[in-house]
Amino acid sequence: MMRKTAFRLCRPSTATRVLLALGAASLVPLDAIGRTDAAPAARLDTAPRSATCPKEVPAGTRCFSGADGAGAFYWIAIPQGWQRQQGVLVMHAHGGPETGAPDAKRSEADLKRWAITVKAGHAWAGSTYRRGGYGVTLAAEDTERLRQLFVRHFGQPRRTLLHGQSYGGGVAAKAAEMYAPAPGRPSPYDGVLLTSGVLGGGNSAYEFRLDLRAVYQAVCQNHPRADEPQYPLWQGLPKDSKLTREQLAARVKECTGAGLPREQRSSQQNANMATILGAVKIPERSLQGHLNWATWLFQDLVQERLGGRNPFGNTGVFYPGQVNGQPLDAQVLRYSADPQAQGALAADSRTTGRTRLPTLTLHAIDDPTAFVELESVYRAQREAAGTADQLVRVFSSEREHSYLSDTEYVALFDQLLGWIDQGAKPTPQSVALRCDTLKARFDTDSKNGCHLRPAWQPERLESRVPARLPH
Repeated sequence: MMRKTAFRLCRPSTATRVLLALGAASLVPLDAIGRTDAAPAARLDTAPRSATCPKEVPAGTRCFSGADGAGAFYWIAIPQGWQRQQGVLVMHAHGGPETGAPDAKRSEADLKRWAITVKAGHAWAGSTYRRGGYGVTLAAEDTERLRQLFVRHFGQPRRTLLHGQSYGGGVAAKAAEMYAPAPGRPSPYDGVLLTSGVLGGGNSAYEFRLDLRAVYQAVCQNHPRADEPQYPLWQGLPKDSKLTREQLAARVKECTGAGLPREQRSSQQNANMATILGAVKIPERSLQGHLNWATWLFQDLVQERLGGRNPFGNTGVFYPGQVNGQPLDAQVLRYSADPQAQGALAADSRTTGRTRLPTLTLHAIDDPTAFVELESVYRAQREAAGTADQLVRVFSSEREHSYLSDTEYVALFDQLLGWIDQGAKPTPQSVALRCDTLKARFDTDSKNGCHLRPAWQPERLESRVPARLPH
């Protein structure tokens, strides 16, 4: 049963409030969230070089790696017997974002994780993106640049699919709109698959992490500690902070006993954990991960991409619970968002729904990282744009984020191609049936089964994350 978050005010829907924020803010992203620092000048465009394929892909696969000239590295895998005239290319937009410099090992790791794409007979290409840190528009451009590089060196495939995972789901959804068909310009993509997607834009997808920072600090008072420099929590960290992830994990364990069995925690640690999770609707297993994102990703987003301005606020949000016998809500720090920062983040990351590309999504109902309710935000955008007839959503009873079942992904690719090639629009039921027929071929010991729930539908995001009023 979904737990409801208490509201103080009658608030507009997610789609409405983001539109209001856009109306009140600059619609021009601050340098496209960092375009000018795009790439080291010495990193040249390199033709795909033959590379040793990771063991995860099938024997006979041809693998290539290189740099795209704009700062990104890439890997490409082409299965044995693949021919462009009949073949399918899957362009992969990876999750994250990473906050370090681009590293070719990231793209190789993505190929290993998504080797099922190659096992299904499709060519695969993935970019590291040109730089670390937040930037949905830049990542969409980098994905398209790699597609063009693939076509130059290997030819135009019969079909090209755009697959976005996690943060990359937002990247792929953005790219589907940026490169939508226009008079005299066909779309470079034929269909879109969004899995475990951070959908709808960074404004609505990340603001719960400000709630987490504010609640955690009210309860634990150690991030920052009282004897450390104080800063507004939406900054993530001061630029010169030396805090490490290991040090933050130690602080979380100190306050909540995270990582210990409940019976080994103190009564105060158990109470602290219960208060935090009761106020911010995340599972215990993802507390540390979300706190990390609300620290280092916020540091990158706010200070490196938004000119030090705050895109998130929590004015008017009610936080249930108590700390030391006093209402938690009265002890939580409050912040107001900067409208220009809100607008810049929305312009970079928010989708409009304006794409006619056939789109399939897959999301685990108990995804601990990207809330399944984000699917409702994206659905509302597609409805507002009049393109919801080109969107089919599929939900799984799994509890993971980074990877679901091999067989489910193959079923989605198959159903998406049938939609494109034959006009057979899938349904959640047809995807589930296709998954069942593929199990014998694609099930493995570690990533198997079909867990699809065709009748299940998500609630609105506001059922889990209180909406903010625009400032």
